[in-house]
Amino acid sequence: MKLDKLGRNIILIGMMGTGKSTVGRLVADSLGYNLIDLDSEIERMEGRTISEMFEKDGEPYFREAESAALRSVLLRDGIVLASGGGAVLRSDNCDVMKRGGWVVALTADAASIVERVRGDANRPLLAGDVEERVRRILDERKDKYRFADVMVDTVGRSADEVAADILTHYRG
Repeated sequence: MKLDKLGRNIILIGMMGTGKSTVGRLVADSLGYNLIDLDSEIERMEGRTISEMFEKDGEPYFREAESAALRSVLLRDGIVLASGGGAVLRSDNCDVMKRGGWVVALTADAASIVERVRGDANRPLLAGDVEERVRRILDERKDKYRFADVMVDTVGRSADEVAADILTHYRG
């Protein structure tokens, strides 16, 4: 039995720099849905930046805040959610996402990600050698995105092309 995707939330997962927020805006606008950026929602709920959370309380604290925000956001309908790149690190989060909508994994190779995120001071996991960190994180997480309903490669494609691909899958 084919599960009807239409009307379900769309949840974008993937490494930082794969275009979740940019593509999410295009998809949300096309469907008349609201875009929610999970990182922005966490900052709103916590009253401080993600960098401040990492610096003061560490990554485990941030991951707890991320899980709480994810559960809260997915109680809503009619949204496109741009998740944080590491939201998939907890299997409970993956279960929440599968129940909460249609999950799309945006993928890219390490070189493309490095090109997109280099110089972004708002990415605390990239302190130090950006290329080495991206390759390591990508290697650690590569299998974590496989629970998605569909995988969409973003390499060499514009945000408009990626959004159109997602909408074709969603409507198809």
